[in-house]
Formats: sequence, structure tokens, C-alpha cells
Amino acid sequence: MALPQDSEECPPDFSHPPKESLPVIDSDGARVRLSAGALFGASSPVPTASETLYADIATDPGARLPIDAATEERALYLVEGTVEIAGDRHDAGRLLVLRPGHVLTVSAVTPCRLMLLGGAPMDGPRHVWWNFVSSRQERIDQAKADWKAGRFTAVPGDSEVIPLPER
Repeated sequence: MALPQDSEECPPDFSHPPKESLPVIDSDGARVRLSAGALFGASSPVPTASETLYADIATDPGARLPIDAATEERALYLVEGTVEIAGDRHDAGRLLVLRPGHVLTVSAVTPCRLMLLGGAPMDGPRHVWWNFVSSRQERIDQAKADWKAGRFTAVPGDSEVIPLPER
């Protein structure tokens, strides 16, 4: 995840709360599992360095899900099914970027699976290469060298080492 510039050099961290600790909100034919952030009065236990929203949503046909404007940058990824928003239908495989400040309601035409994601705007451009994100390209280059040399701390409980892609 991209960090705010003033947090980019913080020590690496990994958080893996048990699935059971993630809030689940059931409302009007929709089931929302909140992985990060706050939504519908619930908060995820996953720590974030900036405002972040990540929710897995499953709906029954006819479910209506209000999406507030509390998170400035938001998008819906339609994994399965068809939804209607403001009279427009959208099918699976689409990423819908939502206008900041705009409140809307998602209506499930069919059973659906959606991802609601977003957060605070970034404080400048970012470079992305494989699993590395930084505001500085030279930091990406250093991370590549560190990964290749095995200088990254292993994820707790995971012994797999994935080689640096050669591209």
C-alpha cells in the first residue's frame, strides 16, 4: 500500500488479524465484510497509515446499498453480477470510479459480489514496480536491490520466498 510521504521510511510492518475480527454488516440483502477503514458505523482492526477503505460486498437481487461520501476517493469493482446506479446498469469486470462528495445508492439487479475501495488522496505522485510503491524512483531501485539480496524481513509465519521478477 502506498504510504503518505512522511511515513514512507517507517519500519516494515505486517498485520494479519483473524478473519473473525473483521466486522460484518448485514443490511437489506447485502453482507459487507470490512477489511480496512470504517463504514456503516463499523471499523476494521487493520491498522493503516492514512484513511483507507476496503470492503467485500455480497448482495441478493434487489438489495440496495447506500454509499456515502465520507471517503474522498472511492471506487467499486464489480466482481460478479449486475448493478444499477442512478439508472445506469453495470456488469461484472468493471471498475467504477466514484465522484468525490457524491452520495449514491447501488441497486443489485442480480446476486452480486463487489469490492468497495478507496481512501484519502495521495500527497503526490507514486512510482509502482511489482510490490514496491514510493514517491521516489531511487527508493524503488533500492528496494529491488534489497529484495534480491534477501534484506527484507520475512512475513511472520510465512517461509516462502518469491524471487524478484526480472523485467
